Amino acid sequence: MTYTAAALLGVLGAAIVDLWILRTRLLTRAVFWATYPIIITFQLLSNGILTGRRIVIYDPSAIIGWRLVYAPVEDLFFGFAMILLTLSVWIWLGRRGVQRTPEAGEGSGLLRRLRARRSIDT
Repeated sequence: MTYTAAALLGVLGAAIVDLWILRTRLLTRAVFWATYPIIITFQLLSNGILTGRRIVIYDPSAIIGWRLVYAPVEDLFFGFAMILLTLSVWIWLGRRGVQRTPEAGEGSGLLRRLRARRSIDT
């Protein structure tokens, strides 16, 4: 499988998880698309450094060959899938009350329940 195919499958998989499995629907929200350029800027910066200095080298037969700031466009697809999936899971967990409000040093409700269970067992 080429890097191109893997990256496109990643985008498709992340979109399916977002829209139909977790139903967070980030792809339909203007706020996601309005803030995504911030992510892309830093992704292009880090990819440009890594590929421009030849720290990371891609096999030309595994990519399309189109590049942005030295990095293959497939990296943008892969990065998009990674960000979308991470944010979808984060929102999904937040809707279920996993650490709904930040409590420094306390941890999430799940951690408190596990600690309470451990103290009952001992």
